Amino acid sequence: VVSLLRPLLLDVVPTVQQSAALALGRLADGSNDLAEAVVNGGILPELLHSLSEQNRFYKKAAAFVLRAVGKHSPQLAQAIVQCGALEILVICLEDFDPGVKEAASWALTYIAQHNSELSQAVVDAGAVPLLVLCIQEPEIALKRIAASTLSDISKHSPELAQTVVDAGAIAHLAQMILNPDAKLKRQVLSALSQIAKHSADLAELVVEAEIFPVVLTCLKDSDEYVKKNGATLIREIAKHTPELSQLIVNAGGVAAVIDCIGSCRGTVRLPGIMTLGYVAAHSENLSMAVIVSKGIPPLCACLIEEHEDHIKAAAAWALGQIGRHTPEHAQAVAVANVLPTLLAMYMDTSSSEDLQMKASIFTKKALKNILQKCTHLPALQLLLHDAPPNIMKYIVGQFSKVLPHDSKARRLFVTTEGLRKIQEINAEPGSLLQEYINTIKSCYPEEVVRW
Repeated sequence: VVSLLRPLLLDVVPTVQQSAALALGRLADGSNDLAEAVVNGGILPELLHSLSEQNRFYKKAAAFVLRAVGKHSPQLAQAIVQCGALEILVICLEDFDPGVKEAASWALTYIAQHNSELSQAVVDAGAVPLLVLCIQEPEIALKRIAASTLSDISKHSPELAQTVVDAGAIAHLAQMILNPDAKLKRQVLSALSQIAKHSADLAELVVEAEIFPVVLTCLKDSDEYVKKNGATLIREIAKHTPELSQLIVNAGGVAAVIDCIGSCRGTVRLPGIMTLGYVAAHSENLSMAVIVSKGIPPLCACLIEEHEDHIKAAAAWALGQIGRHTPEHAQAVAVANVLPTLLAMYMDTSSSEDLQMKASIFTKKALKNILQKCTHLPALQLLLHDAPPNIMKYIVGQFSKVLPHDSKARRLFVTTEGLRKIQEINAEPGSLLQEYINTIKSCYPEEVVRW
């Protein structure tokens, strides 16, 4: 069929040309093999022949074929670049007809999405300034796909993101955050995220476009992807520096993210969870801001409610970042009764091996971070009976710090069988764990230890 359609691209009847191009596009769209057949059949040069002089219907059909071929793999997208299609697609971005611009932008986004080399080729062809003009056009569909193309160009490297910034894209994207069209908002938030993620400088340029507090309204949007992309944008800004995280806190961003985590389920929660972890990681004060805003309960809920290992692991990581600073921070996590849940996650063997390993690393790190600061005896006591040897060391270490200075704690430690439990631990002579045990035993009269 592909070889029969090829001569029809040069037919004297325009509608035959358009129908042939549309048929090739539909064939290539559904199958990688057919897309390769279109390339190997020498169809691309004929498709592009005299394209700039053709009518708008043929231009749209031809751009559809390029999009259908280019989406499958970097190799097929590279074949489109090599036959000189980018220059013609960029000319189509200046077409009078919005539908032609839209079709050209679709083709460019499917080429740019693959890797930085192909994105650079799109940039070198002069597409970016024209795409920035397209997002200012009145047609919603054109705005959407132009924003998506800018997002796909920006995602690969700081240099490509800087090219998009230099073309003045940020200000126009930021103005569209409040657009009522959900699909457009998704693409706008995605593009700003892809710019902000690379460096603190680029994130600051996004913030300077006055996206706060406007972007926080997206966290309450009825569209799940708008919520997710809004939270992702906040996460990409928060991760860079304490100053940017502080700006998010000052704008009410932490409270908004916490509400968002509480109001949704599944992967939509993930960027919000990560945001809280990044903010808390930067400093004691920022971590305390998460605690004061009641960020710990929804993170604990994620550990219990979610079934995906990577979401639970992210929540564990975030709790570890909150609890790692001081005993006060660790206590805030411990009193939420989350430590037994973390321990159970760490010891769970039901997950797939890869996820279990990753979840286990995050969970162990979280437990370690919290336990190194935790002085909340009831929480530590709960773990004493179930913890594996590598976690036991942190727990016993904390008891050895607290018990010498707290008579009430010493009494409680005996009556809840803590003293008996630590004497049952088989610690290597001369090890740090054995030292901790000796320190604890020295807090009590010898007859109490023997008893």
